[in-house]
Amino acid sequence: MNDIVIAGYVPGAIGRITELHAVYYGRDWDFGLFFESKVAAELSEFLRRFDPERDGFWTATQGGCVEGAIAIDGVRAGTEGAHLRWFIVSDAIRGKGIGNRLIAEAVDFCRRKEYPRIFLWTFDGLHPARHLYEKFGFRQADQVEGRQWGKQVLEQRFVLELHRGGAPC
Repeated sequence: MNDIVIAGYVPGAIGRITELHAVYYGRDWDFGLFFESKVAAELSEFLRRFDPERDGFWTATQGGCVEGAIAIDGVRAGTEGAHLRWFIVSDAIRGKGIGNRLIAEAVDFCRRKEYPRIFLWTFDGLHPARHLYEKFGFRQADQVEGRQWGKQVLEQRFVLELHRGGAPC
């Protein structure tokens, strides 16, 4: 996978990341227009207010095409924790270690910023993603029935504690 480049924003990233989410979650989870528009709107809003001193954004590109992404929204990092968002890897590169590389970038960024914790929201049934989160030390903190993605699912909040008592773990 030497032809995969991990970078920041590239032109077309918002549309492509939205497409990756819409196609995967539409095909495998029957998510529809509500979900796709939510991803597009929230990702656009995040990148519009993006601050490299606080936020992280990485794309995985192959041949100039975005095939994966992950973001760290640090706007509430000091209180709630850094929010890991929009983690996705396309079918074309899934299972080749790119998800590991993206999560490692995000976690390393948060460690360098000395954020106390990272959290993410996912839902029950995304076993490969859950495996990756747990591999990096995330632990399930909450589980509730919810509709934040436009469809009733068992939502799960995962947390990775990075610093305790002001000292790195």
